[in-house]
Amino acid sequence: MAKARVLDRRRKSIRGIRKITRTMELISTAQFKRAMNRATAAAAYTRRITALVGHLARSGLEVSHPLLEPRPEPKQATLLVLSANRGMCAGYNAGVLRQAVTRYNELANVASEVSLEVVGKRGISAFRFRKIPIDEAFTHFEDRPSFAEVDVLAERYLQDFTAGRLDRLDVAFTRFESASHRQAVVETLLPLGSLQGAEDKAPARETQYEFLPSAASILDEVVPMSFRVRLFKCFLDAAVSEQIARMVAMKTATENADGMISHLSMAYNRARQGQITGELLEIIGGADALNG
Repeated sequence: MAKARVLDRRRKSIRGIRKITRTMELISTAQFKRAMNRATAAAAYTRRITALVGHLARSGLEVSHPLLEPRPEPKQATLLVLSANRGMCAGYNAGVLRQAVTRYNELANVASEVSLEVVGKRGISAFRFRKIPIDEAFTHFEDRPSFAEVDVLAERYLQDFTAGRLDRLDVAFTRFESASHRQAVVETLLPLGSLQGAEDKAPARETQYEFLPSAASILDEVVPMSFRVRLFKCFLDAAVSEQIARMVAMKTATENADGMISHLSMAYNRARQGQITGELLEIIGGADALNG
């Protein structure tokens, strides 16, 4: 009887855990769909404006822009790491942090000073555990980052880069390519001359541009905006990748719970059958003794 009770208690406990993981799976699925719609909507615009800036950077224009000028020997570099505020998303945070630590060490070898800025409680805890100093920490970016929130960061980076207080900006995040394919990467967003558009896979050819009303006015609008939307796209990719990772992790946990419940149910039934058989044998034995 004791064994059957233990198995039943354990089965009830796992059923309770399964309810939690199933609920989290459903929530993550809904959040993933919303995040994917936002990321998909921004992807086309980001690709086009990034490709345009890439063409401008290589077109040999007489009018240049500070954000397009390469800085081969950066003195001040910044690494921005996009991680999650919550766990239960499998290896999502581990992949980003692995790439971030590698790039941080690389930047420390080429730049005089490296500033580390981390988004997400998981990333903050990981870098503090590794004794790596964090210059800026952000925990207010949730599952649906707004353009206004990200633009505050973008404006500061643009001002620092233009004023010479920043020579290079790298962003570590998980790039969303499809629901089944995500990749932790580190991209250099400043200077913009390092960006490559999707249409740049073909050999570059010389392009003639005509600017109205002037090249300077067009560049002053297009170039900073390309950086803003590129940074925002990094946040959107990170958000949708986090939700996919959590959805898959909770789905796997739910399936594992189903398997354990099935196994425990079989073990409980065997234990209960053995208990009933033993009780019947005792009753039959007692009846035989009375009749004898």
